[in-house]
Amino acid sequence: MPRTCLILMATLALSGPAWAMRCGNNLVVEGDTKYQVYQRCGDPDFRDTRTIYRSVRIRGSGLNEPGMDVYETIPIQLEEWTYNFGPERFIEQVTFENGRVISIRPLDYGN
Repeated sequence: MPRTCLILMATLALSGPAWAMRCGNNLVVEGDTKYQVYQRCGDPDFRDTRTIYRSVRIRGSGLNEPGMDVYETIPIQLEEWTYNFGPERFIEQVTFENGRVISIRPLDYGN
């Protein structure tokens, strides 16, 4: 295999996050804050909040005393911003947890 082909494959493999959203010349990626997304993309077309529940270990050593683990279910607030970029691009849904992007999901084509 030619050397340039190997370099290209390595570059693609290490090229960053799988999902990102482009707003003009700006890029939004997982880990960005709500403020950063707002600065790069402006107001979303739609905002929604929802609560999920997550079980977290609050006490116990795990391996040493497996029967002693105690779990608590806590509410987690998620906020979803939806951007409609028009008929030539996908609608993008950005999900925030604790003020940071945890996922960017393409939906259907915009209008």
